[in-house]
Amino acid sequence: MTTQTTLSRTKAPFRADHVGSFLRPESIKKARKELAEGTITKEALREIENVEITRIVEKQIELGYKGITDGEFRRSYWHFDFLENLLGFEGYLAAQGKQFHNVVTSAHSVRNIGKIAFNPEHPFFADYAFLTEAVGDRAVAKVSIPSPNQLIRIGFRNEEIYPTLEEYAADLQQAYRDTILHFYSLGNRYIQIDDTFWGDLCSDKSLEIFGSQETYDELKRVATENVKNIQIGLPEDLVVTTHICRGNFRSSYSQEGAYEPIAKELFGETGFDGFFLEYDTDRAGGFEPLRYYTGDGQIILGLITSKTPELEDIAEVKARITEATKYVPLEQLCLSPQCGFASTEEGNNLTEEQQWAKLALVKQIADEVWGD
Repeated sequence: MTTQTTLSRTKAPFRADHVGSFLRPESIKKARKELAEGTITKEALREIENVEITRIVEKQIELGYKGITDGEFRRSYWHFDFLENLLGFEGYLAAQGKQFHNVVTSAHSVRNIGKIAFNPEHPFFADYAFLTEAVGDRAVAKVSIPSPNQLIRIGFRNEEIYPTLEEYAADLQQAYRDTILHFYSLGNRYIQIDDTFWGDLCSDKSLEIFGSQETYDELKRVATENVKNIQIGLPEDLVVTTHICRGNFRSSYSQEGAYEPIAKELFGETGFDGFFLEYDTDRAGGFEPLRYYTGDGQIILGLITSKTPELEDIAEVKARITEATKYVPLEQLCLSPQCGFASTEEGNNLTEEQQWAKLALVKQIADEVWGD
């Protein structure tokens, strides 16, 4: 594949992009332990986080990335830290964690305790303000938040507060719209909605997960409406992307299955400006489901794995990009790792040096394919 010098992008999502989370440095792990033991304050922890976030902002810019994140360094989880700070939810210790392939997560979860609403004091707003100041005008500060679909899973809705799923989803959607608009007021122009619920919907074990075809069909419908409705009325210059994941915990996964069962809804109806898709192994199937995508946004191919340290063969990655052009034009494709490097604070099984080598590889290939 020859370099396409006319296909470089100056608008998000970018030809070389990434999902967002990075391996937590030992300084943050140590400080979190000390906070739990009561030997340092929250303010002291935040100062350490500030230093490390500033460092990785500089590293991303040094590597040539245009979409910059804070590595999710202030979070323990990719999702719970956000969800439990929406009004109407709280975090708690569940009876058991989530089963992944050969490993189980911690038992932390969230539950619905009241009417759902936007929280103007959500801590993610201050976190984003710090990130955008660190990035300045050198690149685009990206924020990632979990999808509202994470909260329509069976067991999350309090039926005494919300007798119907429709009432529950309506308040959830409004809280998300208000949250996204507040990020926009802080200067955000690039937001990513992380979603593992679609991974459950396209799982080979979907009926085992959902119990019946009727429940599956209903929740797929609500999932589609959720992500469509949170985009209603958003400013035109706000780029809204989604990341579809089959699980990413300590280099393990939770689901297997091609995109085919959800392709028509996900690619044809949801209206995102970009789709970060897991394609690093055959667990996600082939590119054929992309035939349903007829939008003018970007398909970001997650062809580089964040789960293992070995670097992918450049020729093989380029060949897969070429294969994807059977369904989506090259000018509508981008490249990234399939997921973050640390969806939880434990992180995947590779070193920080290997993490940066993966991102350098993504950038190298993007430069050679698109002239990024």
